[in-house]
Amino acid sequence: MILGICGSPRKMATEYILGEALKMLVEKGYKTQLFTVRGKNIAPCKHCDYCLKNARCLVEDDMYQLYPLIKEARGLVLATPVYNGGVSAQMKAVMDRTRATMAADPKILLRRPGMAIAVGGDRMGGQELAIQQIQAFYVLNGMLPVSGGFFGSNLGATFWSKDTLEGAEKDEEGFRSLRKTVRRFAETVEWLEKAEK
Repeated sequence: MILGICGSPRKMATEYILGEALKMLVEKGYKTQLFTVRGKNIAPCKHCDYCLKNARCLVEDDMYQLYPLIKEARGLVLATPVYNGGVSAQMKAVMDRTRATMAADPKILLRRPGMAIAVGGDRMGGQELAIQQIQAFYVLNGMLPVSGGFFGSNLGATFWSKDTLEGAEKDEEGFRSLRKTVRRFAETVEWLEKAEK
C-alpha cells in the first residue's frame, strides 16, 4: 500500500492534487490510502522522549490512526500547502510525531521510497523549500527520496494554486511535474520489490 498524507487543514488544492497523484498510482496497479490532517487532532511533538523509553507516543490523539498506516506502507507521498515558505504546521507535526514509530522500530521506513508535493499560492511561493523539508525527513529516516528529475520536477511535484482549487486544477506545468514524479516513484517501488525478492 502507498500512503498519501495530506498536510492541509482545508479541503482545497493540496488534498485534490494528492488525490490525483494517488489515482495515477492506482492506474499503475498500486493500492493506495489517503490520510488527511483535516478535521484531525494532532498535537505537536513535545520531544519528551517518552517514545524512546516506551516505544509509543505519550500523546494519544489522531496520530494513532496514522501509526498503523505508516507501518503498512510500502512508500509515502507527503503533500503540503506552503506556509511561510515551508511545510504547514500540521505536516511538520506529523513528521515530528513519526518519531514514536521510529522509536518502536528504527528500520520501519528504511529504504522505502518517498515523494513530495507542495502547493503554493504563488508560482515561486516556497514550494521547493517545503519539498526540501519533506526530503530531509525522508533522508533522516533512511528512506529513498524520489523526484521527477530535471526539467520541471527537480525535487518533486510543485503546483501554483493561485490560492484556489481551480488554480491548481488548471496548472498544466504542475501536472507535468506530478506525472514525472509519480512515474519515477512507481519505477522505484517496482525496482525495490524486485530487489527484495
